[in-house]
Amino acid sequence: MISDRHAPSQQSYGAAYEQMLEKVRYEGAYPTRERAEEAIRLVLAGLGRQVTGDERVDLARCLPVEAARVLTAQIPDTQPLTGWAFVKDLATRTGASLATTRWDTGSVFSAVAAYAGSDLITRILRQLPSGYALLFGRAELTTAA
Repeated sequence: MISDRHAPSQQSYGAAYEQMLEKVRYEGAYPTRERAEEAIRLVLAGLGRQVTGDERVDLARCLPVEAARVLTAQIPDTQPLTGWAFVKDLATRTGASLATTRWDTGSVFSAVAAYAGSDLITRILRQLPSGYALLFGRAELTTAA
């Protein structure tokens, strides 16, 4: 099926996903719900390629069904990306600028963190390479050598 990505969305979503869309739209100051949804799908697909194991399962359980489907539809990469490489990978996939992609990532991760809670995000950050804490709006803490 071919669709016009600029046409109004005809899909009906659950209340939880509608709330997530509105949160991302507000956090990202996106002009339309469609733009917020684009960001959600891009970033969650990327995150689905990075998060594995129990953290992936637990995160999917926390998210609205529509968002969980995007996350879990991805096959995890064999080589995890650093936070910066994650942003660069998403920008390359979409042709968007690094700044726009970084903005999208922060906007979506803010909503993800609200659904997942602090403990799960901490577990996810322990699993991922460096650089993701900043994307989730947290300080990047490292141990002294």
